[in-house]
Amino acid sequence: MAEEMTKITSGTLIAAEKVEGTDVYNLQGEKLGTVDDIMIDKVSGKAIYALMSFGGFLGIGEKYHPLPWSTLKYDEAKGGYVVNLDKRMLENAPTYDMDEDFRWTPDYGRQVDKY
Repeated sequence: MAEEMTKITSGTLIAAEKVEGTDVYNLQGEKLGTVDDIMIDKVSGKAIYALMSFGGFLGIGEKYHPLPWSTLKYDEAKGGYVVNLDKRMLENAPTYDMDEDFRWTPDYGRQVDKY
């Protein structure tokens, strides 16, 4: 049933499963990574962060950058999201490794938002 519901997405609506794997580009058109997941606020139901995978090879050494959802702009021509970041800026951005014992905290969220 859920699979049937995601087929009706159109216009400005999209199913979360269709966002996963979408490419993320910078303003210069360079591919930065792909959306790996979305973090949704439990109370408001709004998407707050996109988790973008960056770097690595075949899933090894990949880091994940939470990007505030409001910073992503969908570009139909690219078929992906565009953010005002460059690779150099991402190297120092808040990140985590999926293999680490990581726990999202309000302080970590503020660090991401501030960066």
